[in-house]
Amino acid sequence: MLTADLATAAGYRRLQRSIRSEDPDRAVEHLRAMSTDIRLRVLEMIDRAGLGHIGGDFSVTDILATLFGAVLDVDPEHPGAPGRDRFILSKGHAAASLYATLAYCGYFPQSELATFTAPSSALNGHPNRRKVPGVETNTGPLGHGLPVAVGCALGARLRGDGSRTVVVLGDGELQEGSNWEAAMTAGHQGLTGLCAVVDRNRLQQGARTEETVGLDPLAGKWDAFGWEVREADGHDHAALLAAFAPATSGRPVAVVAHTVKGKGVSFIEDRAEWHHRVPDQDQVHAAVKELTR
Repeated sequence: MLTADLATAAGYRRLQRSIRSEDPDRAVEHLRAMSTDIRLRVLEMIDRAGLGHIGGDFSVTDILATLFGAVLDVDPEHPGAPGRDRFILSKGHAAASLYATLAYCGYFPQSELATFTAPSSALNGHPNRRKVPGVETNTGPLGHGLPVAVGCALGARLRGDGSRTVVVLGDGELQEGSNWEAAMTAGHQGLTGLCAVVDRNRLQQGARTEETVGLDPLAGKWDAFGWEVREADGHDHAALLAAFAPATSGRPVAVVAHTVKGKGVSFIEDRAEWHHRVPDQDQVHAAVKELTR
């Protein structure tokens, strides 16, 4: 199991307190900077490893930065604290973005990112809770994250500790029926401490979601299953902050975050072939220029 980088963790806690107390415009500036750092780290990781899922990593980055930067009550020095909020990345193939986020927060040294998918590395192609602090459950097979999150939210209710559970799902993943069984249960139970975030980039491996198995009207489906539904631009940090506010209706919250696969790099954006394509060196240099301009 990796261990915390204490200096980075302390800096993260200061940053999180600052973001929460600052005026909204300044807070958004910090979250944008965090997102840029995460995307650059992901680019380095995938370039070095020669594999990964860069399109889905980049579409979910602003969601992860907002959650860890301003929303979740977590402490990298004490990742197993009983009253912590729980975060689950159900779309586990976007592990690189999660690892870069966790390292940014100090869950483990950023130098570990260089080992992404290497033999014996803790940073596998999909997250492993026995190796990486901050990972609540192993994900990879799609359709499992939301059912586990429902269990976490039920556990929090039984403990009465007021913690929240947030799960991020890919939109193509919602073609798995297990998600809707879990959604029905959460709605029936009125799990107000549960928030499901859909990374709605409208692309899955090889095709558009609506060409494969149509999901629209997606917001209406969540509403029909008993959820409080919010829609937001998944790359607008201020909109995401508002969408991630606690439930107000006595129901679990579903956030449909409209995103762009490969966000931040023009030749990757909204292209199905970049689900797990790896950029060549010229493309890496071009991507760095776009991300840092």
